[in-house]
Amino acid sequence: MEIYAVIMAGGAGTRFWPRSKEKKPKQLIRIIGSNTMIQDTVYRLKGLIDEEKIFIITNKIQKLKIKEQLPQINPKNIIDEPFGKNTAACIGLAAILLESYSNDALMVVLPADHIIKDVDLFQSTIKLAVDFAYSTKKLITIGIKPTRPETGYGYIQFDDKQLSQNIHKVLTFAEKPNFATARRFIESGDFLWNSGMFVWRVDVILNEIKTYMPDLYDGLQMVKNYIGTHEFEKVLTQVYGQLKNISIDYGILEKSDNVAVVKGDFYWNDVGSWEAVYEISEKNEDGNVIVGDVYTARTYGSYIFSPRKFTAVIGVENLIVIDTTDALLICHRNNAQEVREVVDYLKMNKRTELL
Repeated sequence: MEIYAVIMAGGAGTRFWPRSKEKKPKQLIRIIGSNTMIQDTVYRLKGLIDEEKIFIITNKIQKLKIKEQLPQINPKNIIDEPFGKNTAACIGLAAILLESYSNDALMVVLPADHIIKDVDLFQSTIKLAVDFAYSTKKLITIGIKPTRPETGYGYIQFDDKQLSQNIHKVLTFAEKPNFATARRFIESGDFLWNSGMFVWRVDVILNEIKTYMPDLYDGLQMVKNYIGTHEFEKVLTQVYGQLKNISIDYGILEKSDNVAVVKGDFYWNDVGSWEAVYEISEKNEDGNVIVGDVYTARTYGSYIFSPRKFTAVIGVENLIVIDTTDALLICHRNNAQEVREVVDYLKMNKRTELL
């Protein structure tokens, strides 16, 4: 068995505008701590997976920045997709590339933009998943024990009976619920947060793609014939242009009867909005998170980011204020998920200088 990591790093991070832009999205900026999120994702693998076996799937716009931030990763291992086609295509592409390196490959699939604490516990969870996935040929997803009725995450329902220690058969996947449904999930005790982290053998996931997504499989087989040739990029672009935009969850995991979940006890947050950043950041006595040269008075429960110019905020509550060189965002914390609408507006009006 040869263990590889595949880090998915092609997202645009639209809910983190105006700090997150197409050329430098959420995973490539410092949001929490001194490292970028993709740097932390790679560092968490130290001692678990060799650096030469870490692959990153991204796009042409972000590839250069990723190379700059991760000089320890072989540039040949940083693969750019011609178009964003969601996680099924991304994972399928990674699988055929790894298959060309080893006929006994196992892949650990990780998003580039999550915050995880308790690295030792994270690594022991991945090791457990690796051993089980290899020996049983199961598709493994990592589920996080929920601490609150969160509406921003998908959920995994599991069978109470253990397949092995902390490993259960998956019964159903549930999309992001409303608050009442999320609370019911928590109270039932048999739901976990869907972390979007996966572990499986390359031969197994390719077989599942062949079964449930034959069009994707056929496209991947065409691409596979050109790996290592000058025609690879051209053929990949042609194939990707015809692929459907489908997640691995919807395309494979919700249909397959071969899915198990490993329970993760480590702290995990997918940091999906500025509100999530506020929640996990250290706050002052007024409940404010302050980054930069900021004056506040009678201001409570707010996240204020203004490192480049002096900013004064007076008499408000529960606001998000993000001040950058070329744009200013002010919104209520309850509306943090709607920041992506600004990006849609800018695209519609061809304001590319702000994207």
